Amino acid sequence: MTAAPGWLTPALAQTSLRPTPSQTEGPFYPVSLPADRDFDLLRNGQVAYGQGQVAWIEGTVTDTRGVPLGGGVVEIWQCDHNGRYHHPGDGDRADPAFQGFGQVTLGRDGRYRFRTIRPVAYSGRTPHIHVKVRLDGQDLLTTQMYVDGDPHNERDFLWRRLNAEGRAALTRRFRAGADGQRADFPIVVQA
Repeated sequence: MTAAPGWLTPALAQTSLRPTPSQTEGPFYPVSLPADRDFDLLRNGQVAYGQGQVAWIEGTVTDTRGVPLGGGVVEIWQCDHNGRYHHPGDGDRADPAFQGFGQVTLGRDGRYRFRTIRPVAYSGRTPHIHVKVRLDGQDLLTTQMYVDGDPHNERDFLWRRLNAEGRAALTRRFRAGADGQRADFPIVVQA
């Protein structure tokens, strides 16, 4: 293997991507993973969920050099349209038709996609979706994605702790699409 020329090394360092800020897992990560944990949180087994606004969360997971994280796993979990989680700490009161947790394996291109609902606010929290990235059984990142322009953001203790750069990385705009709203959430991990 040949070393990179001295003039190229600083240029490579300047193209390094900033890692997505990490945030707390929160108290409602599943105690045990559900049997149905695919990309479609609006279908729990054979039961369809018809509440809330349909939303697609999608993006690419790369390392800080921009290389896709093929073979990695992305998980999301969130509350239902009433602000309830499938978790004993929240009384297990989530709508049983809402899957509430999804997990996908990244292809070689590092892309992921989930069908869910636009997140909603609940007591003390702004709308958000929890996100975890794993590779080879190791947690690389746990964070949360927020809704751009939501009036609850300024009152949320975790969102307020983010600096401007962190807010820009974790706060995403939802746009109307033919089959629901869409939010693009690119993720950069240190792998």
